Amino acid sequence: MDSRNILVTGPAINEQAVKLIADNGYSVAYVPPYTNEEDLVRIVAEVDPVGVVVRMGRFGASAIDAAPSLRVLSKHGVGVDNIDVDAATRREIPVVVAAGANARSVAEHAIALLLTTVKRIVPLDGSLRAGRWEKAGFSGVEVAGLTMGLVGFGAIARHTAVYAKALGIHVRAFDPFADDATFADAGVTRDAAVEDLLAASDIVSLHCPLTPQTRNLIDDKAIGLMKAGSYIVNTARGGLIDEDALVRAIDSGHIAGAGLDTFATEPPAPDHPFWGRQQIVVTPHIGGVTREANVRVGVDAVEGILAVIQGRDPGRERIVNYRALAKATA
Repeated sequence: MDSRNILVTGPAINEQAVKLIADNGYSVAYVPPYTNEEDLVRIVAEVDPVGVVVRMGRFGASAIDAAPSLRVLSKHGVGVDNIDVDAATRREIPVVVAAGANARSVAEHAIALLLTTVKRIVPLDGSLRAGRWEKAGFSGVEVAGLTMGLVGFGAIARHTAVYAKALGIHVRAFDPFADDATFADAGVTRDAAVEDLLAASDIVSLHCPLTPQTRNLIDDKAIGLMKAGSYIVNTARGGLIDEDALVRAIDSGHIAGAGLDTFATEPPAPDHPFWGRQQIVVTPHIGGVTREANVRVGVDAVEGILAVIQGRDPGRERIVNYRALAKATA
């Protein structure tokens, strides 16, 4: 008998997404967030899902191999670095994403991190609560007139550009995969090389996927190209930043501050060096976790699964391993 189970790696998905699963005759099961590999494989083997909504934690080759009925993996969002796409491709399993569903929420969070960092809200709040009134001698920074460089120019970055421009920030972007019309329509300056963007920007905001080519993109060399006193915002993937290099740059003053929603290892260690530096504003990878986005992302993630198992086209642009699958089945 074919499996009628859909597995979610996380505590829950939106109730509308759950209803969509039930209305199509499937059952939903959950894996506790960040379950270790041994327990994940055990649960997957017990449930034998036909589809998996991947939220929290890694879904690797061992979990994929533990589900003989598995036909599709669907990311609850867009970043697939926590999915073994190669292992899925070997099984001819499509990996689909909820492209653009949480773009507005993540973009809002990027701007929130930017303002909180540049305006030094966290240290000022802490000092005031500690009984210090530090108005005398304080000198802040005005964001209007600054230049923000977006690394990647997908849906999230394009929304971020709209919000930044509304604040009077000049916006430029680097994305080798976007066409010129995308930049022209957004009124955003295009940089031909990421090095040019780093050198020209007061604020660098990361919006690209984590790949072998982009891992540690922001390292000592890249930071050295940035302006003294500039800022970094990351709502994409923590592995894009060499965290030790960022700490060194913060301590030296070359980087004035950073607003980070993602980390190289999640959750980060209790003794992570970021915790001792108030110039770094941190949040627990929740940029896209809003009521509104959760509805869109959950429904899109489930719809992607249903499309594949019901023989419908989920949209070529949503299948991240489309070319690899096409080559494997040619």
